[in-house]
Amino acid sequence: MYFIKNGMGKNWAWLGVLFAFFGAIAAFGIGNTVQSNSIAGVLQKNYRIPEWISGIVLALFVGAVIIGGIKRIARVAGKLVPFMAVIYVVSGLIAIFMNVDRVPAAFGEIFSQAFTGTAAAGGFIGMVVKGVARGVFSNEAGLGSAPIAHAAAKTDDPVRQGTIAMLGTFIDTIVICTISGLVIMLSGLWTGELNGAPLTSAAFERSLPNLGNHGVAIGLTLFAFTTMLGWSFYGEKCVEFLFGTKVIQPYRYLWIIAVFFGTVLSLDFVWLLADTLNAMMAIPNLIGLLMLSPVVFRITKEYVFK
Repeated sequence: MYFIKNGMGKNWAWLGVLFAFFGAIAAFGIGNTVQSNSIAGVLQKNYRIPEWISGIVLALFVGAVIIGGIKRIARVAGKLVPFMAVIYVVSGLIAIFMNVDRVPAAFGEIFSQAFTGTAAAGGFIGMVVKGVARGVFSNEAGLGSAPIAHAAAKTDDPVRQGTIAMLGTFIDTIVICTISGLVIMLSGLWTGELNGAPLTSAAFERSLPNLGNHGVAIGLTLFAFTTMLGWSFYGEKCVEFLFGTKVIQPYRYLWIIAVFFGTVLSLDFVWLLADTLNAMMAIPNLIGLLMLSPVVFRITKEYVFK
């Protein structure tokens, strides 16, 4: 967008179009069906709620919020995010401290598994395919989605806003994912057949009987719900860039319908769809980042040494 805004976009405008096109589609993967599928899975496991019922209720709640636009999304997310973060982090820390004597062994297992012959043989493919895919899903780094929200912030300092964006990546990956990973390792369930949200829920339940699974169910539901709200805005901005404001309302209705279908699709298919679409969205964004790197270095230097 920078190139287009500053008259440099004659040769690079296609990047913005490509990013917006794939972004509008990719939003239905990482920001919609994966989230609704996770909610339906954890509610079915813990409370025996059929996926299709979760899908209908979830679609109604999502629709009630996003039809009101960005201001309503911001109000709802602003109230839910602190609440869900406290529930999940506190539950995870309690589970870890209750098994604190086994934490060193858990880290040892992580590092030993990472450097086995099997891991080395498949490490490159795992890094490129699974590692990058899960990393992108964790914090969206390099995907280009979060900057859509940060671009809406009222600030005159892009470097300061970028610093705030970096904090989000740190909290998502270093804090939340480390807590989740340790609880799963300490539970011993990581070698079983469970995966996704049911694995996390089962791990918390083993560490905190009659309590942990409820904390995960509530926390994950709120996490995924607010993620769907945020990604609906990302997708809207992409289609608005391509076709104008007239398509925003139809896009919202399509988004609500996709929420339901995400709950009834198979987990493997949903993840495959999300990973594929994420890659298509990331490619033009990474090219743009490379081309903008001189600008980033210059304004960062000016900010640090001013």
